[in-house]
Amino acid sequence: MAAQRISIFPLPGAVLYPGLVLPLHIFEPRYRAMVSDALARDRRIGMIQPQRQVEEAALFTVGCLGKIGEVEALDNGRYNLVLEGEARFRILRELDVTTPFRQVEAELIDERDGQVLAPVERALFEREARRFAKAQGYSVDWDSVQRLDDLSLINGVSQIAPFDFAAKQALLEAPDISARCELLVQLMQFFSKHDGDEDRVTLQ
Repeated sequence: MAAQRISIFPLPGAVLYPGLVLPLHIFEPRYRAMVSDALARDRRIGMIQPQRQVEEAALFTVGCLGKIGEVEALDNGRYNLVLEGEARFRILRELDVTTPFRQVEAELIDERDGQVLAPVERALFEREARRFAKAQGYSVDWDSVQRLDDLSLINGVSQIAPFDFAAKQALLEAPDISARCELLVQLMQFFSKHDGDEDRVTLQ
């Protein structure tokens, strides 16, 4: 697949998956410029996590390209918008640019169509998810959960899960739905065991 230029929004703890949406409030001048530029072109920006929470930190190599759907331009130049995930991408190199926002050359990652879990994988995931939700004190509509298809369920939980940014990145980089499901189960088990520790995972 041909490489393409992507304007990126590096945000720790925020991941986006194809087929899902991510609401964003854009207030920094450089990212307001990025949104204005995207709206004038193809409405697309790339969400990706920095490896550290410092200015101009190195980036992880995998992110997700999103298209700006709903957008509200506020009087103070800020934006409220909803980013619609389209495809994961892998960075080839960061570009030397004059724009206030960073840009990369990247290739889109082909996703295998029709990915589903084996019944035993789905059952194991739902069992661990119930345990995790109970331990964390979350209220979940399990009837709605059971109606979700495998891809929407696993990617949706991966996107909103209260794990640290390294765990969220590992989920994003998982090659397929089965591997992502297995990692999710391991993470729920791990963080449940470490719930009382000082390094308890926090919601990003």
